[in-house]
Amino acid sequence: MTGAQVLVETTRAGMVESQHRGHAVIVADDGDVVAGLGDTTAVVYPRSAVKPLQAAGMVQSGLDLRGSALALASSSHSGEPFHIEGVCAILQRAGLTEDVLRCPPDLPYAEEARREFLASGAGPQRVVMNCSGKHAAMLTTCVLNDWPVETYLEPGHPLQIHLREVIGSLAGAVPAPASTDGCGAPLWGLPLVALARAMVNVASDVAGSAVVEAMRQHPEYVGGTTRDVTHLMRGVPGLAAKDGAEAVQAMSLRIAGQRFGIAIKIEDGSDRARPVVAAATLARLGLDAPVITEHLRRPVLGGGRPVGMLRPSALLAEFAGM
Repeated sequence: MTGAQVLVETTRAGMVESQHRGHAVIVADDGDVVAGLGDTTAVVYPRSAVKPLQAAGMVQSGLDLRGSALALASSSHSGEPFHIEGVCAILQRAGLTEDVLRCPPDLPYAEEARREFLASGAGPQRVVMNCSGKHAAMLTTCVLNDWPVETYLEPGHPLQIHLREVIGSLAGAVPAPASTDGCGAPLWGLPLVALARAMVNVASDVAGSAVVEAMRQHPEYVGGTTRDVTHLMRGVPGLAAKDGAEAVQAMSLRIAGQRFGIAIKIEDGSDRARPVVAAATLARLGLDAPVITEHLRRPVLGGGRPVGMLRPSALLAEFAGM
């Protein structure tokens, strides 16, 4: 990946200790690029940031989930009790059990939820894995369409063929190259700017708008009570935000009747830099909210006390209008 620019710095005692390079792009509702940093055409694996697009494709195929259940379908949840209960409810509604899930067994994603889970004597489970909401929704979509359940993760399965077509249509690009995500689902690359355009288009699509609205109304089901994307959606009206592994984030934003799509990729995959860049792109659009200010500068600890900060580089600060 070339063309990345230094977007975030980590300081300690006034010295820059680390730098994170990356790419960011904002597109308007007509698909034109409003602003960008790095190589906006770089092909990336969107990882879990693609889940809102997949959920929209499932709704197109008859998935009839609403509210928090639909938010779970596009989530990378933290594995808190209400997440696990929600996934089980989706499966039960379709007449399925946890045994049909093909995501790998895992522990809760969030640290506190993981500690409590282990303290209860429980071990890794498929339903606890952070992608289990998407998998439960995929299985439900298969049941509704009388598609095979056992092979729902195969690239040639009718569901996965349909989802690839939907992603390509929303993005205005051919999804490629093909790979497999950490949860076992098919994964396709996209140019970063195409991912941003897809986030504009999904919000104007009938099926996609239902997904985006569910995310906005139930942000704790998209991430978790301690997650940065949840806090952003709570604090920024009109925002739907989805993070992904290897420091990818995609956002759909509605401001005064206008829609924007945002896509971010941190080159080294460092997740700590991602919220800083996300906040800076929102600031670039003139938004001013406490949660944005909070994420722009994050403390670096030494001995349990702040001794430095994670902050925008000079380039990103100028981009954000700081």
